[in-house]
Amino acid sequence: MTEMDAARTGQTGDPLGVLRQFVRRKRPAEVCELCSQELRPDHGHLLELANRKLLCACDGCSLLFSSHSNPRYRRVPRQVRLLQDFQMSDAEWDGLMIPINMAFFFRNSLHSSVAALYPSPAGATESLLTLETWDEIVRENPVLAEMEPDVEALLVNRIAHSREAGAAEYYLLPIDECYKLTGIIRRHWRGLSGGTEVWQEIGNFFEELKNRAILAPRESYA
Repeated sequence: MTEMDAARTGQTGDPLGVLRQFVRRKRPAEVCELCSQELRPDHGHLLELANRKLLCACDGCSLLFSSHSNPRYRRVPRQVRLLQDFQMSDAEWDGLMIPINMAFFFRNSLHSSVAALYPSPAGATESLLTLETWDEIVRENPVLAEMEPDVEALLVNRIAHSREAGAAEYYLLPIDECYKLTGIIRRHWRGLSGGTEVWQEIGNFFEELKNRAILAPRESYA
């Protein structure tokens, strides 16, 4: 019997060697993309403005490069706020011409515009949104005037509302959470309707988000 045959059948004089075949290899630790320092699992991110690329960053680099005077990077915040009693009618939502009942909005400082994107199996898809439309939403919800350009977003989830199965949810949150949601949908979507798995993953995402969120009653931002 060759060594290869022995390994396949487990008949070898090195039992530990056989066991090592079944030990899951440790995943390499993530490192800061600026200084290569090893990162914690809950590390933060920097946004490279020119190409809107998210970079994993240690606390030191985040502080060093996050000044608003820095033309290249912006530090992505960590706070998540659930906006209670957010004002948006069905007619106003329909007027945004977004084909699904989920989207996120952020101010793009380089283009002096507001981007409206919705997650899809192909990634984040941009929808046209005029500044006049956005200004109207801000007038009804002044908290949005505090939204930090480029790195903070309004995430709208009206899926349960559209199915008459629950209320719409509105979050003011870090932009990396929006791209995380987009990644979940892209990774798990199957067929035309998405399949059971993707909707379960979307539900888990919003449940975790709500558990992290600080509740912001309307009187706190009106």
